[in-house]
Amino acid sequence: MTTETPVPVAKRVPTERIHHDDTVVDEYAWLTAKDDPDTIAYLKAENAWTESRTAHLADLRTELFEEIRQRTQETDLSVPARKGAHWYYTRTVEGQQYGVQCRRAVRDGETEPPVSVDGAPLDGEEVLLDGNLLAEGHDFFSLGAFDVSPDGRWLAYSTDFSGDERFTLRVKDLDTGEVLADEIPGTFYGTAWSADASVLFYVTVDDAWRPHRVWRHTVGTPAADDQVVHQEDDERFWVGVELTRSERFVLVDIHSKITSEVRVIPADNPTGEPAVIAERRQGVEYAVEHHGHRFLILHNDGAEDFALAYTSADAPGDWVPLIDHAPGTRLEAVDAFDNHLVVSLRSNGLTGLRVLPVGTSDSYDIDFPEPIYSVGLDANPEYHTNSIRLRYSSLVTPGSVYDFDLVTRALVLRRRSPVRPGPDGREFDPADYEQHRDWALADDGTRIPISLVLRAGTARDGSAPCVIYGYGSYEASMDPWFSVSRLSLLDRGVIFAVAHIRGGGELGRRWYEEGKLLAKKNTFTDFVACARHLVKAGWTARDRLVARGGSAGGLLMGAVANLAPDAFAGIVAQVPFVDALNTILDPSLPLTVTEWEEWGNPLADPEVYAYMKSYTPYENVAPVDYPPILAVTSLNDTRVFYHEPAKWIARLRAVAPQGDYLLKTEMGAGHGGPSGRYDAWKEEAFVNAWTLDRFPR
Repeated sequence: MTTETPVPVAKRVPTERIHHDDTVVDEYAWLTAKDDPDTIAYLKAENAWTESRTAHLADLRTELFEEIRQRTQETDLSVPARKGAHWYYTRTVEGQQYGVQCRRAVRDGETEPPVSVDGAPLDGEEVLLDGNLLAEGHDFFSLGAFDVSPDGRWLAYSTDFSGDERFTLRVKDLDTGEVLADEIPGTFYGTAWSADASVLFYVTVDDAWRPHRVWRHTVGTPAADDQVVHQEDDERFWVGVELTRSERFVLVDIHSKITSEVRVIPADNPTGEPAVIAERRQGVEYAVEHHGHRFLILHNDGAEDFALAYTSADAPGDWVPLIDHAPGTRLEAVDAFDNHLVVSLRSNGLTGLRVLPVGTSDSYDIDFPEPIYSVGLDANPEYHTNSIRLRYSSLVTPGSVYDFDLVTRALVLRRRSPVRPGPDGREFDPADYEQHRDWALADDGTRIPISLVLRAGTARDGSAPCVIYGYGSYEASMDPWFSVSRLSLLDRGVIFAVAHIRGGGELGRRWYEEGKLLAKKNTFTDFVACARHLVKAGWTARDRLVARGGSAGGLLMGAVANLAPDAFAGIVAQVPFVDALNTILDPSLPLTVTEWEEWGNPLADPEVYAYMKSYTPYENVAPVDYPPILAVTSLNDTRVFYHEPAKWIARLRAVAPQGDYLLKTEMGAGHGGPSGRYDAWKEEAFVNAWTLDRFPR
């Protein structure tokens, strides 16, 4: 005799929220108490319910996991990147969850990166850090800093064993292999070495987990003796630190969502006071890169899509134009090398790279053959070089590493991520798949780009199932990317579509501006327009269309569920930001104050409050027929708290009980989900199995 798993029912504890003369009763606010036994019991009950409701997919999950594993070269080695006297690279080993960080000395006359047969260690390899050894005895492991000092002697590295993105920083002597007594808990991302490697700069967070202090640590001394280099008291701003590629300056980057300030410290004078490049001005963003006698300034001062200028490195002052603003061409970054500058940009919805040889006006763009692709700079630690490393991929082309000769303009393929034969034994062939760019028409007449990939020969008569993916926030662009796990869907006849909706940055800064603050609803209506277009154009049918998004894309999923529940056969919301209004109303929570420039400040502005309340998913659950919903979250997530999807699912089940709602909580992970690659594959297999189960057979 077996006992059937009961449907979880969250208790109701009325809690009042009053703002701007508006009283709201939140019956599930109690779920924010992470240490409450009732909270943990509820999450475990939801996990048990999810497991029981998906038990019939166990064989399919195993099948999908095995397909990912079969297609992945498990023992592998990245293309080594040269820095000084060494080649640096990462290895993975079959059966092991985490990467192994290595280096090998550059040999006399060696100019080409050394290669490995089937991912085997290079002859003469030195293992710097083995993630598998560090992770022993822990359910979760994440590497934060990995920063080798300019002289190649010290390695600064940091580890997180819970998923809360709070790291313990350590220093390893690469000459002896000894880990020094230096141990600094509670650090964040970002480190920088002084020129002589005697000083290490790092970042810590405040009580709201906002990166707000840059510290200076002298190697070999107690952390208690460390000194604050900069403390940012304006809660809208957060800080970062890095060493320029030239190794001449330490940059202290201070920025909010819309305003920047950069301070510099000479790397050969690490105890010096940081000098301001340009005082912060509300709404002006800029980034700094050092190049010889000047600092390069990428900025938006009178330039919506950014322009490039420079100022003196000895006495920063006026900005001298270098690349003028060109509306529609968004300049995203500038990287400086001894004799060349490389500008990362996007135009017409595609990424690109522009090379500016120093001392000439002969700039040029690097060309690529595919109609839809993503390209950007890879690791390029050397300043004195005439070659740069690129990364490239498309929806049908696996991640590729190229070296580009800045003098001859020759593009050399160093490595394309191998895709091993699938379950049918056939070799992967990009020609077996098609990629397309389509356009939907938004409610206000704006054309919204959609990228699609499908197996060649897939019918265009509405019979194909489809997954539509979206994000649409923070000017983050969902540029085309290749996915091994996606092949399992494509080979089963599923079309994968990416909706490049407003709020992202695919079509420049204006594309972002039209999908934030009091224009945020454009993000949601754009996505619905894309979904309905896919049906109208014959790519799929409504009962064969599943939507998927995560984090701010999870907010999108919850919003479109309320806005157009009839448009989807299922919705996958991963670490979803679905209780946005309650979160943004609480300035004590991590990241809330810094987020006000993205969403608005509902505490101070009744118009923002009313606007957010009108779209926040949790606030707008209604007694309608929702499609099946799968929400996936992590208990230790510090970016989108577990309680947001937990409250959302509880309210959905109470208000629209006829629906099929599942909540899966990783009890020992953070925002990115499980940390090991095999665990991550299992998670993806779980989501894909649930997705496939939504489609008619």
